[in-house]
Amino acid sequence: MTEPPEEEPAMTEQQQADVIVIGLGPGGEHAAGRLAEAGLDVVGIEAELVGGECPYWGCVPSKMMIRAGNLLAEARRVPGIAGTSQVTPDWAEVAARIRDEATDDWNDQVAVDRLTGKGGRFIRGRARLTGPGRVTVDDLAITARRGIVIATGTRPTAPPVPGLADVPYWTNRDAIAAKELHESLLVLGGGAIGLELAQVFARFGTTVTVVEAMDRILPADEPEAGRLIGEVLEREGIGIRTDARAVRAEHDGVTFTLHLEGGEQLSAERLLVATGRRADLTGLGLDTIGLDPAARAIITDGRMRAADGLWAIGDVTGHGAFTHVAMYEAEIAVRDILGAPGPDADYRALPRVTFTDPEIGAVGLTEHQARDKGLSVRTGTAELPSSARGWIHKAGNEGFVKLVEDADRGILVGATSAGPAGGEVLYGLAVAIQAEVPTERLRHMIYAYPTFHRAVETALADLH
Repeated sequence: MTEPPEEEPAMTEQQQADVIVIGLGPGGEHAAGRLAEAGLDVVGIEAELVGGECPYWGCVPSKMMIRAGNLLAEARRVPGIAGTSQVTPDWAEVAARIRDEATDDWNDQVAVDRLTGKGGRFIRGRARLTGPGRVTVDDLAITARRGIVIATGTRPTAPPVPGLADVPYWTNRDAIAAKELHESLLVLGGGAIGLELAQVFARFGTTVTVVEAMDRILPADEPEAGRLIGEVLEREGIGIRTDARAVRAEHDGVTFTLHLEGGEQLSAERLLVATGRRADLTGLGLDTIGLDPAARAIITDGRMRAADGLWAIGDVTGHGAFTHVAMYEAEIAVRDILGAPGPDADYRALPRVTFTDPEIGAVGLTEHQARDKGLSVRTGTAELPSSARGWIHKAGNEGFVKLVEDADRGILVGATSAGPAGGEVLYGLAVAIQAEVPTERLRHMIYAYPTFHRAVETALADLH
């Protein structure tokens, strides 16, 4: 009997490009677009939605939710200041705005067209490095003449709580996409994402409890920030459990239950896990170019170079899972690829804002971090309600400004601005840290009256 002929292996299509960008979140999309506009032949590859986490499940829709919740809070503050008010929350309007205005119902065609309109090529798929300057996507092999940019972001992580992997918990994506709210919610994680969403849902009528394993919420920020927002959230009816370690998670088809150390049990209709994000480098083929695929981040130099002909930007570099960091690093990588001059990456004045009400803005080092670096530290604090603008603002005026000074050099190395406009007040402090403006010079500036940022002047006077 004659054996059937062996099938010939499928031919892999071969292409070339000047630059390949793997991952088209905010940083990757920006880099690909800028390079294409500069006349390079650019291929952008994205497995999910072009634009990444920020416009579809992060920054943009979450801030729409926060804006809606803040409007409700402001309306409830009318009594005693401007008359009477009655508020009737309607989550359907928020959900519709997220679908219609922010995400196009999670359709990225506009973003794809934006890239191709600049001259870039787009491939939907999961890319893998196969050697220096070489990438495969399914049956397509692409060779980069100039180099490759990795911008694959991070994914939510869940703690190793027994039973958690077996229950249908929410991530931030599920929370953002919710068309209707539930009567009760457990939030595992007291960082920025967990607190922002907890406050929003509570303001729309959900009973919320936050569970944080560390001894305070917002553990990456100044302790004063965690205390302040904790007091505000508790006054708004949100339960806060700190030093609370979950030892088991259960779901009976209707209700989620978290069992905590010490025997306490917490139950709710939904469970949101917001315990951080992590880069997953294991499927990228980094080993083919001599990098460690098990690393927590891709190490780069000041020009975002990770290896010859390879740049990494955004969350995968470990410098902060923020859109503004990804965009900043993208611009540095673009300059380097194009041979344009410009400074290396500088993270001394890296800003971050938790968009709760009050907002918690922070830049540079915390007091603890500064002392750990061996600096001679002085701090100064001003309470916002004691300022003229805080007193005028009255309801919802909680906040403070805290400054961290390197006393030997007489410059600020860190600052926190918490309050109704905490993220906006932060800008001047970020400039002072980035430019190393002497604190003595800051003391002799003119601070507009009555503004929230006049609290900076008071905090400078308190440095000790």
